[in-house]
Amino acid sequence: MDRTVVEVPVISDAIRKLGVPLSPVIKANGMVFVSGLPPIDLETGRVGKGDIATQTELSLKAVKQALEAAGSSLEKVCKVTVYVSNAAYFGTVNAVYARYFAAAPPARTFVAVGSWPMEFDIEIECIAVA
Repeated sequence: MDRTVVEVPVISDAIRKLGVPLSPVIKANGMVFVSGLPPIDLETGRVGKGDIATQTELSLKAVKQALEAAGSSLEKVCKVTVYVSNAAYFGTVNAVYARYFAAAPPARTFVAVGSWPMEFDIEIECIAVA
């Protein structure tokens, strides 16, 4: 099996500083696996604050950067899972999400979760082809 941990500018360092034992991106056998990414501010490396629209934008920008670091792109995404702290965010998340996946959107699951150990309301993961 061909498996590579991808170093993602800002995001890899941010995750290490949080002390979370995961790789933001793994590339394996022609596939790209992006871990659930919270709203990481790509300028500061910190978890971004704000309303759900702002947090969704930051999460999707982080996902986009992670994919590009692995040699992939949003256009090559096959499956997305969106985790939110409140199912009522569905409409707002979709409005932002639709700008990133305008044409031929990938398969997707939207899940409301109880809570996270940090202060954010969304986390987005995906699987793409390389």
